[in-house]
Amino acid sequence: MSSTRETAPSVFALFPRSFWIVNAMEIFERMGWYGFYAVSTLYLTSPISEGGVGLSSQDRGVIQGLSTFFLYFFPVLFGTLADRYGYRLMFLLSSAIMIPGYLLLHLPHSFYGFFAVYILVACGHGMFKPVVVSTVVKTTNTQNGSMGFGIFYMMVNIGGLLGPIVAGIVRGWSWDYVFYASAFWIVLMGIFCFVLYEEPPHERVREPLSKVLSNMMAVVGNARFFSLIIGMLLLLVLGNKWWTIGRASFVAVVWLLFHAAWDVLLFFFGPKQDGRPLPFYLSRLKIGEGKYLLFLLLMSGFWTAFNQLQMTFPEYIRDYVDSTDLVNGIRPITSVFDRIFTFLGFDTTSWSKALLDRGQVKPEHLTNINALGIIFLQVLISFLARRMSPLVTIMSGTLLSAFSFLLFVPFASHGSGFLVVVGVLVFSVGEMLASPKAKEYAGRIAPPDKVGLYMGYFYMSIALGNLFGGLFSGTAYQHFGKRGSDRPDVLFLVIFGLCVLTALLLGLYDRYLKRQTQVSSRRVLAQDDLAS
Repeated sequence: MSSTRETAPSVFALFPRSFWIVNAMEIFERMGWYGFYAVSTLYLTSPISEGGVGLSSQDRGVIQGLSTFFLYFFPVLFGTLADRYGYRLMFLLSSAIMIPGYLLLHLPHSFYGFFAVYILVACGHGMFKPVVVSTVVKTTNTQNGSMGFGIFYMMVNIGGLLGPIVAGIVRGWSWDYVFYASAFWIVLMGIFCFVLYEEPPHERVREPLSKVLSNMMAVVGNARFFSLIIGMLLLLVLGNKWWTIGRASFVAVVWLLFHAAWDVLLFFFGPKQDGRPLPFYLSRLKIGEGKYLLFLLLMSGFWTAFNQLQMTFPEYIRDYVDSTDLVNGIRPITSVFDRIFTFLGFDTTSWSKALLDRGQVKPEHLTNINALGIIFLQVLISFLARRMSPLVTIMSGTLLSAFSFLLFVPFASHGSGFLVVVGVLVFSVGEMLASPKAKEYAGRIAPPDKVGLYMGYFYMSIALGNLFGGLFSGTAYQHFGKRGSDRPDVLFLVIFGLCVLTALLLGLYDRYLKRQTQVSSRRVLAQDDLAS
């Protein structure tokens, strides 16, 4: 009697070649972006004499907030262009934009010059982002989709880990090497695409760009309401650099009153609706997916706090943290390597520049513990939280992140390296709880016929969180940091309060949705009773 043993197919055989090539490209793209982004706070605020740009914290926050906002806003447009003209072409165009962008980024030493080039870089990454996700979707199916996206997000974190490590090492010799390294990773990405990438079969979309913009606007509301929101966001940005807060607030009130008064006039004297579309200025304000927009606004609170890790922490660590305890802790290990390489004939006298800056551990290496923790702990955290409801998981993660900021309050003016490591790891666990479940919750609250629409615009909460996060980081650190009142403890209390407020508002939002669902169910039952 014989038996045959069927061997399970290799994980590499489960997916076509394009899947693996695009995952390799994702690693290089993330290494390029995070390689500079992880040190951007330090570069922008370091004196010109030390190789930086010499900007204020407030100017730094405006650049980071606007550039990352557009990074997450551009995919809505470029995704449609990729469906029309092809994925491979869009990949190559994104490389052609990013490579010169990074090579030029070290040249300007003024706010407007750097901002212009950095927006170009963000545009290139915004072109790449929707195409790589679309390729993963097209090269997976219902059987291997979960594993495929799990592999993809692992590649995202690997790139997010390796990029800052390399950038932190090479900036010990020159800031220019950081930009060369980012450009080099994008060159490798472009080569992989040009030589190895095969575009998966997909239907070419011929939808006009005007139709895409119209659909995007419909989620927010009509053109009137869209212009109201864009105006408020513009005033928020103006109030962080070009205008005073008082002037921006006054204009914002006038802007709101103008729209309210115009609506009243249209109600009494405006043209009657006869089925034909009216010019936007003759249409009354109309909100689109109001409940979902409120959820996106609340989630932007979480992303605002989350972004402080990359925007505020590097500057705080540089100005307030004494990481001598970590240096002493790793000295026995580094001494062993030093003796080994010295014995092999290497001159290691300058190698400490890779890890240390003025005798302290570089901030980017400490904040990079976040990516390292996600790589090793995400699966375990997701397993432990598998039976928790999405909302409870999001609120728990947000409150845990709040606790991580609270840890710094008593020691904010004289933080230690060990405190930063513990704080970043606690924050990372909170992120691992909240971030994955946010998408799941968004899908669950969506009406069955609008799931795709809701999920497509989920990234708008991340875009807003980056905008709010950058503006908050720059203004708050300018006020509470070394150049201001020198009260970092108050800064951490504010971030802690933001996290707690976000968690509480999410809980109230969920209760509101459940009540609305119950009311709707009762109405349906009442109508059924009347009909019978």
